[in-house]
Amino acid sequence: MILARLILGLLSLAPMTGYDLKKHFDSSINHFWNADKAQIYRTLSQLVGDGLATVRTVPQENYPARQEHHITDAGRRALLGWLSGPLDPPAGREPFLGRVFFAGELDRDSVLGLLAERRRQSLATLAEYREQRAEIGPGVAADRRAFLMASTLDNGIGHLEAELEWLDSVEGRLP
Repeated sequence: MILARLILGLLSLAPMTGYDLKKHFDSSINHFWNADKAQIYRTLSQLVGDGLATVRTVPQENYPARQEHHITDAGRRALLGWLSGPLDPPAGREPFLGRVFFAGELDRDSVLGLLAERRRQSLATLAEYREQRAEIGPGVAADRRAFLMASTLDNGIGHLEAELEWLDSVEGRLP
């Protein structure tokens, strides 16, 4: 259900094809949610079937026709209901922490390798998020929508910075 609401949110910004949606997932909300193409297309089909979105075929010269999806009034009501409704409990799933929890089965060097790999991934993601944030720039304070979108990226950056501090702590105290 959350994926459907996120897609409705993106469609509320502008009509999009499934391909456009995937690009937006990868470039604008990947710091808190990801979806593969199959999930996006399956959810779009469901949204159209439920009357929350419509699809319009837009012919293109020298290219296949675009299947452009639009949010409907019912879709906008569903999105607003989700936005103003009760919060979902946090998912609480983190596969990496599952590995750390049971990593006592490994020797110390293997644990350090596991932590080093996570650090490498976290640093790469942090660099990507910081680059995205720099592209947005500081001038979003006057636009509530842009400010809130940028704030979610700031949250992702903060989580990664906290994780890197935690990795330092674990590595420094590892018996």
